[in-house]
Amino acid sequence: MSKVYVIADNIVAPLGRTTAENFAAVCQGKSGIQLQHNRLLSPADFYAAVMAPGQLEAYSNGSNLEGYTKFEQLLILSVQEALSQTNLDITRGRTAFIVSTTKGNIELLEQQPAQPPLGEMELFATAKKVAAYFNFTAAPLVVSNACISGLLAILTARRLIAAGLYDHAVVTGADVVTQFVLSGFQSFQAVSNEPCRPFDAARKGVTLGEGAATVILTNQPSLAPANAVVVNAGSVSNDANHISGPSRTGAELGMAMRHAMLNSGLTPADIGFVSAHGTATLYNDEMEAKAIHLAGLQDRPVNSFKGYYGHTLGAAGLIEAIIGVHALQQQTVIPTLGFEQLGVSMPVNVSSALTRQPMQHYLKTVSGFGGCNAAMVFSMEQ
Repeated sequence: MSKVYVIADNIVAPLGRTTAENFAAVCQGKSGIQLQHNRLLSPADFYAAVMAPGQLEAYSNGSNLEGYTKFEQLLILSVQEALSQTNLDITRGRTAFIVSTTKGNIELLEQQPAQPPLGEMELFATAKKVAAYFNFTAAPLVVSNACISGLLAILTARRLIAAGLYDHAVVTGADVVTQFVLSGFQSFQAVSNEPCRPFDAARKGVTLGEGAATVILTNQPSLAPANAVVVNAGSVSNDANHISGPSRTGAELGMAMRHAMLNSGLTPADIGFVSAHGTATLYNDEMEAKAIHLAGLQDRPVNSFKGYYGHTLGAAGLIEAIIGVHALQQQTVIPTLGFEQLGVSMPVNVSSALTRQPMQHYLKTVSGFGGCNAAMVFSMEQ
């Protein structure tokens, strides 16, 4: 199979307008999580990583975004910046356009006194609207599979390119913190009353976040930069355990991690670090620790980026994969913000300090409601 390269990317989040701004902020230990006082979202204060008032407008930098929702604006700004890094002709039909999200324009339910037109709520309709903004000729695709959506969208793009259906793919994803989303997690009593602390003994639950991210992939080596990262093999599994509770054994995520490494021709010793889902909920972190052991990766550095971005749902797999890609290029292992003392039953090597080490590969994992899991290997071009 021909290689699939990452040739451009972008992150739009509270920490910055570009990937460079976001990566610099993360390396400096900055977090987008702040105490929020928005009574339109919650009657009580809560912690989340949300765009500050006026921040999205400042990011637009003159782009005409009138008539687009906040969710759509995030997608457009992210795609726009990523496309500016390439010379792709997206009007020839050989470039796939894939959108990942869990909730899309769900905020319209809160903003309108009457039920909004169905078309405004349909994920595919939103994808078509954003695709039309850029004059994509290929019909867009939507990947919406809980919180693995972002990484699954990258895996879908890789498989479509490998099948010869496309030469390139623009993969983008976003989600927005809304009253609907926040109240849903609050109903599970899963929202932390402080910034989340993945894998820590004192963790109290998830912190939500919002943002968008885009990666552009190609099978053409001539378009790849000198320090290109290759999208290697990925795998998907399901716990078949509970609609909102993960596996108690970690066997299914562990299987996906092993298959991703095996199909990439790698062993655990080849992995530089594991970018875990790390939501800081009691059961997720425990499940992931077991999965890491079952995959033979207990000695590899492990980090979670939720302390920087919160849980961005359908954008999480993309945002975190991009930060991981740049960490791999910089030969850097990012610390897990908020982590102090290990709080899972199986020992894992949680990264607590910014370190530099030679490495060629890293493994990204995600998990979500419904028991879905995904894992993917990203590798430096050799």
